[in-house]
Amino acid sequence: MEQQTTRSEVRDLFAVIERDLADCELEALSPDWKLSIAYNAALQAATAALGACGYRASREAHHYRVIQSLAHTLGSPAILINRLDLFRKKRNLGGYERAGAVSEQDAKEMIALAREVEGEVRRWLSTHHPELL
Repeated sequence: MEQQTTRSEVRDLFAVIERDLADCELEALSPDWKLSIAYNAALQAATAALGACGYRASREAHHYRVIQSLAHTLGSPAILINRLDLFRKKRNLGGYERAGAVSEQDAKEMIALAREVEGEVRRWLSTHHPELL
């Protein structure tokens, strides 16, 4: 769906990303929650890139579509997109079906991936859409 994104919307998304990247490092959280929070940070970064291109994902399969859009917005490699999609599935399992389904290592990998996606989106925005930063 087409959408005109504003600087304010991008700023708000990055505020969520920064909050989530800080919160997912809290020791008291379970690995399930750490992964879920880090995943949300990556999802919001991908959402910012999609919005900068003038689109938003429909509600149906929203997370899947936002993740897949990284191939078209940033030109992200399939390996990154596949890793995010794997963590999307782990997040669903740990958040909706079975507590303890996520290991501490899974959470650490998702946190690192979220930081990578956030950095890539910031760099891409500064090059392609500096008016939104």
